[in-house]
Amino acid sequence: MTVNAFSLTAARARAPIAIAASAIVWLAMLIGGGRGSALDVALARALYVGGNDTLTRNAILFTEIGSGVVLLPLALLVTAFLAWRRRRRAALFLIMVIGGRFLVELQKAVIARPRPDESPHLAAVHSLAFPSGHAANAMITALAIALLLPVRQRNRAIAVGIGIALALQIGASRVMLGVHWPSDVVGGWAFGLMWVILCMRLASVRPDTEAVTTR
Repeated sequence: MTVNAFSLTAARARAPIAIAASAIVWLAMLIGGGRGSALDVALARALYVGGNDTLTRNAILFTEIGSGVVLLPLALLVTAFLAWRRRRRAALFLIMVIGGRFLVELQKAVIARPRPDESPHLAAVHSLAFPSGHAANAMITALAIALLLPVRQRNRAIAVGIGIALALQIGASRVMLGVHWPSDVVGGWAFGLMWVILCMRLASVRPDTEAVTTR
């Protein structure tokens, strides 16, 4: 068995564990979070940036980056690029992953958790709280793009790290602006991660790599 084949087999073996762990985290945030959680309330108050103009502006910037106005066109652009590079399976997979956005909205409607009202909201909101759409959709989009763009394999971990870091900052901005409980955000991250891994597992899509020439 080659090194690449062994790595792929190991990754597939770890996928069910990662999916189960993400699901457990999502469920824990659902059951233990919200207005009834003393920890959620304390963290929401501690992370709120109202009164600090610099931190508020930074949080609003990351919130805007995580909005559908930015993420959806970005996803479509990357999909078109992958199709142009004849990575049609990857482009199809990316479309399937972005479909997770609809599941986020479905969860919000079914769970119907109220948003925090401990402090004035520093951003406009028009939906319910759990899970955070910004956190989930940023994790889905950034992680899928990082996994599917045709980059050299040694750069794959860097791309994934950047994608996760961006999703974490976008999610954190929602708590800082007072529009989400911390558990909403963690639940969103967990769902986004679970959805990407599940889709990759079901579609058996392997990240494409560019050929590397050696001299």
